[in-house]
Amino acid sequence: MKAFLPILVVAFLVAPIVFPTAHRTVSAAPRVTADTLKQLEAEFMQAAATGGSQGYMSYYADDAVEVPNGAPLIIGKPEIAKGMGFLDDPTNRLTWTPVGADISSSGDLGYTYGTFEFRSKDKDGKLHIDYGKYTSIWRLQKDGKWKVALDMGNASPAPKP
Repeated sequence: MKAFLPILVVAFLVAPIVFPTAHRTVSAAPRVTADTLKQLEAEFMQAAATGGSQGYMSYYADDAVEVPNGAPLIIGKPEIAKGMGFLDDPTNRLTWTPVGADISSSGDLGYTYGTFEFRSKDKDGKLHIDYGKYTSIWRLQKDGKWKVALDMGNASPAPKP
């Protein structure tokens, strides 16, 4: 039995080298880039155009914060949604263009910034256009979707022709 013990030990040490077990490889999740967030902005704008306030709010995190121009903070998706009904009016049109974006090194937080244009008609049917700038902070949610965690905008003069 004593002579068998060293052979058994050597067998256990050599077996993994001679008969390696298959290792499962874990493929990494696709790397999110700034372009990913810019694409999300395009989808976000399309959702607002086709789904009004509900489409717009579908891109907000439940605990999102809105930082409106010249007004107090609005905290939480339900509170923000109360002010988005203007998107349900078909004569109103909100469009925006991301100019820049970046992602944190951890890959779970990012931001976009750019310009926006809001077109509406007054009670006499006259077109009114507001211009501005915005910044959105995006956060990766537990379900793997990116949502707006903080959004802010402010007015700008009309662009020069």
